[in-house]
Formats: sequence, C-alpha cells, structure tokens
Amino acid sequence: MTRIPRRRPRSLIMLAAVGLLLAAGCSATEPTADTGRDSAAPDPGTGHLHGLGVDPADGTIYAAGHHGVFRLHSGTATRVADRYQDTMGFTITGPSTFLASGHPAPADPDARSPHLGLIRSTDAGRTWQTLSVEGEADFHSLVQAGDVLYGFDSLSGRVWASTDTGRSWDRRAKVAALDLASHPGSATTVWAATGTGLERSTDGGHTFRPVSSARGLVAVEEPAPGSLVALAADGRVLTVRGDGPWAQLGRLPEGGQAAVLTAVTAQRLLAADSTDTVYESVDGGRTWMLRHRPATGPEPH
Repeated sequence: MTRIPRRRPRSLIMLAAVGLLLAAGCSATEPTADTGRDSAAPDPGTGHLHGLGVDPADGTIYAAGHHGVFRLHSGTATRVADRYQDTMGFTITGPSTFLASGHPAPADPDARSPHLGLIRSTDAGRTWQTLSVEGEADFHSLVQAGDVLYGFDSLSGRVWASTDTGRSWDRRAKVAALDLASHPGSATTVWAATGTGLERSTDGGHTFRPVSSARGLVAVEEPAPGSLVALAADGRVLTVRGDGPWAQLGRLPEGGQAAVLTAVTAQRLLAADSTDTVYESVDGGRTWMLRHRPATGPEPH
C-alpha cells in the first residue's frame, strides 16, 4: 500500500472510512497498546469467521475472523497475541506458518492502508510480516498448489498467481469466486465456487470454464486430486469425483448457512456457518462435531 503523505490523498480518506465502518458502535477512547482495539469496548469475540486450519506443529485448530486469529480448544476461542486485525484469506501452509490478507484493526495507530495485501506469520499468528501488495489487494481466498500460490483478489475480481511464495504476482482471469480450491499435486488446476456453480481452470488461472451446475456452492476443497468436497449455502456437504454427479455426504448441524470449509485431510474437515459456529468432521463430512459456539450472536456479514 502507499505511504500516507502530508496532504490528504484519496487513500487516506478510504482508510478513515473503513476504520469508521469497522469501529461502528465503539467508543472513542484510546486503543490498547499494539492491538488496535478500543480499550473501553467489550470484547467483540471472533466476529464473522473467514478461515479455519490446523497447525501441523501441534495440532491446534485456528479460526480467523473479523476480530483476529483464535486458537480453539475445549470450546473456547482464545485470541492470539491480543491482535484485532480483520484476517481474510487465512491459510496454514506449514508448521506455525500462516498466510492471510485483510484489514488492520479499526483503531490501529500504525495502519498505512485499509488493505493489508499478503501477510505471513511464522510464529502461529503472534506476529505478522507484510510480504507484498499492501494497499493493492484484498485476498478473500489463498490456496497453495505445488510451487504456485493462488489468491482471489476481491478488489480486482481476478485470480492472482505467485511462483515466489507471494512476493510478486501475475494477474490472471476474472471470475466471480466465493472460494478457490487446488491440490498440491496439480499446480495448474484451480477450482472456483461462484455461488451459481463451479468453474475450473486447467491453465493456472488464465481461463475458467463452468464444469458443474451445482447451485449455491459457497466453499470448495480438493483433498485428493480430482475429488472435490463442497459446502452449499444451505449447509449440505457435497462431493464429486471427476466429471461424475454430485452426491450429498451430510449436512452441517442446526441449519446454519454455510460459510467456510477447510479440508485438513480427505477425512478431516473443518467448517463454520453463518452463526460463526465451528464444526469438525472426521468421516469426510458425513457427521459433524461442535468445536466452538460464539457467546454472542453473529455480526452482519
């Protein structure tokens, strides 16, 4: 992102507007040290969840949301390092190594732009480093496919690709993606759930073609090459292999609208619904166990 000069450029006005929007309902007291949080406001909880994952370093489940990154344990969500940044596109790429995008905390005194670009943590979310495109990109989905990192940038509506771990990017096809999926063994195949169906690229995101009429898909994963698992908006868990028909595996409990899906393995899945409740399946999506229920109601998404 651009540095803020002395005059009041358009980027500064945008930053102020985003900060006011995210801070709506909070009092105007000083933020707590290094957190960007209003010290007088009640803890907002996780906020709308954007991503889930398991750290292979210790098996901890993490959830990324509107108000930070959280460790989930015994039904409790603990905010990492008291950081309140809006963490989008969250993905775990190795032991204690997280990638994300998103927005700074609304009262962060060090914020330089409303868009964080690509950020990385190598200490399980305690600290974050800006890798690239600060102020230029807002990745709502990030997936690793072999040596290629793909991201869907909500600002340009395009799939971006990087072959140097996110330090530089190539802008590729436009697609109305709600979620991207890929498999580590197939660096040129990318899937996009669009809400009205599924699209596939076999040329590294340069072009996409519709391959399925499955309606209402909001999240998709490829836990094995050519085998997909997806969430429909109504909470149905679906699967398809190759060009075969979709089959229903199960359904998220309690009827919440589906929001997030992560395949840790082909059998171990994590999901969150519109109430920001987190579930885990260990049988490929057929049955689900409660992992976290927020203490307060969900925020508007």
